[in-house]
Amino acid sequence: MQKILVIVAHPALERSRINRRMAAAAEELEGVTLHDLYEAYPDFDVDVGREQQLLKAHDLLVLQHPFFWYSVPPLLKQWIDLVLEHGWAYGSEGKALVGKRVLSAISTGGREDAFRRGGHNRFTMRELLAPIEQTFVLCGMDYLAPFCVHGAHGMRREQIDRHAAAYGRALEALRDERLDLEAAMRRPRLDDGLDELIRPPAGQS
Repeated sequence: MQKILVIVAHPALERSRINRRMAAAAEELEGVTLHDLYEAYPDFDVDVGREQQLLKAHDLLVLQHPFFWYSVPPLLKQWIDLVLEHGWAYGSEGKALVGKRVLSAISTGGREDAFRRGGHNRFTMRELLAPIEQTFVLCGMDYLAPFCVHGAHGMRREQIDRHAAAYGRALEALRDERLDLEAAMRRPRLDDGLDELIRPPAGQS
């Protein structure tokens, strides 16, 4: 069983319908550690040693956050800048994260059709996340296609529940090593056609 660390970075998680529901779906799963950055570090004073130990203790990292100005919320950016140290996470001696996997779980207020070539935001979500992908690739990690929830502002309760359930299925499949990782790394988005990537549990067909 793969151990999963879900880092939630939302400045007002209690007011976020979709991220709060997704976090709850993750927390229900055995083998998943939920880590709320804004709760842990309200003063932005990140404990680098603690965070590095958490990363070392888990096989897969999930960065769950809203998409802020085509990037991550400020505390998550600080976390990346401080925790992924030269000589630890990258560089000739920085091998601590080599072979681990990372997944971005993103929510946006904009609709799905805004995140495509020729759309309002001009690029796909996978393209817009290229700096994040390259950051973790530099650390020797495998970057999976992002799990994206678009149009969060106008979403109905049943839609929120459906996305949260899909997120839980994705994490469960990753935990149990039932997700086709090679295909998941190539796709533009993990949530689009997710069930096609998940193998049934052993003994089932």
